[in-house]
Amino acid sequence: MRLVAYEGLTRAPTPLFNEKVLCGLGDSVATTGQLDQLAIGKALRALKRFRVICAHMRVGAVHVLATAAARDASNGPAFLAAAEEAIGQPVQLLSGREEAELSAYGVISSFHGPDGVVGDLGGGSLELIDVKGTALASGVTLPVGGLALRDVARGSLREAKRVVRKALQNAAPLEALRGRVFYAVGGTWRALARLHMGQKGYPLHVLHGYTIQPGETVDFAKIIERVGADALASVDLVSEARRPLLPYGALVLEEIVRRGRPKAIVISAAGVREGLLFARLDEAAKQEDPLLHAAREINVLRSRAPAHAEELIAWTDQLAASLHLEETADERRLRHAACFLSDIGWRSHPDYRGDQSLDAIAQAAFVGIDHPGRAFVALAVFLRHVGLTADVSFRLRELMTARLLDRARILAGAMRLAYLLSAGMPGTLPHTPLMASAHKLQLVLPPDLADLASDRLRNRLKQLARFVAREPHLVVGSKR
Repeated sequence: MRLVAYEGLTRAPTPLFNEKVLCGLGDSVATTGQLDQLAIGKALRALKRFRVICAHMRVGAVHVLATAAARDASNGPAFLAAAEEAIGQPVQLLSGREEAELSAYGVISSFHGPDGVVGDLGGGSLELIDVKGTALASGVTLPVGGLALRDVARGSLREAKRVVRKALQNAAPLEALRGRVFYAVGGTWRALARLHMGQKGYPLHVLHGYTIQPGETVDFAKIIERVGADALASVDLVSEARRPLLPYGALVLEEIVRRGRPKAIVISAAGVREGLLFARLDEAAKQEDPLLHAAREINVLRSRAPAHAEELIAWTDQLAASLHLEETADERRLRHAACFLSDIGWRSHPDYRGDQSLDAIAQAAFVGIDHPGRAFVALAVFLRHVGLTADVSFRLRELMTARLLDRARILAGAMRLAYLLSAGMPGTLPHTPLMASAHKLQLVLPPDLADLASDRLRNRLKQLARFVAREPHLVVGSKR
């Protein structure tokens, strides 16, 4: 049972409160056909607590969803009636197809141009559905959720593997997975990813977008199946209640990789809940970029002058075009996101603005951005504060290509120049164009802004010019 309260119905909804209670509702459904009475009692107590929290938070709209356990159990209808009384809201019982579609919408809402198969592993079932951009194919639901699998296999991993192979043998979505991405949704797979992060000492502790290569996925799954999660040094990262299900989740993932041959496994923190919210948006909102939506909101909340970021975007657009950087569409949106976030650290002590901005961006609850993209945005804003020659040996650098690192330095250099010109306020950048030609990087100051010229400004222009292999040229007193 999980309660998530969001700030509002937006393209990038921000969670205000998140609580889960592991009840084990699907623990015995596969063999007894019924929900366990102790699990029901625990679930109803959780719902009563959630009802009080929703009232206290003055939540405007409450949506209650039930999935495989309540769908498959003979006493499911009685439980749902009791659940509605406990929460004080109607409960929507999702079909397997609806569950698969909402999981896919969750991935669509939180990844930029997804292309692959979404797999949502719950306690009672596994939903698989093909997704490409915003288009969905038909989904399937299979009775191999972690609790159901442990139940029907009577605790035997050997038997569980046989059940999984039989269930996935004719799973149509896997036939189209080869060479594409498998998006892994669900708490058990997130726990496996958290363990994998811990074992590797991965530098970014953000599960959404965490990517594991297929061969490494199979090897890690085999380790979990052989020795269990308790033998791993990073086991404390996973709750004790979740650990017994990890071997079952691992063998399901291993079989998906073997049958589907994906190019990568990517963890999604968004699933059915986020998919429900996305489905309720109007078409215009659905077309918004979730990363830029979130970055724009943070700019409004935390920058000195939010309008300055909009001018900075246009100013760097002009510079990038004149440099012929050949930006991809994704690189352009990352640059725009960095501009929106460039001033979020201004309230910090000057000595720590870079570090605090870097941490805030790298660990932010963004969606629509992969981990190299996070590192790029965080590094650009970090260097904007500390200087282009600062030590960037911190481990986030490991996530970036040489191309991204170079682009981050160029953007940081432009931002350092822009903030010195404008003091972070709107109204200056549109009148002080920065343009590159074949050999020169030229900054123009009109007559009424000629007094902005200084040695410091010239030094920053010179430094940026060096990174773009041009000669610096400051034009002072030219008419607008």
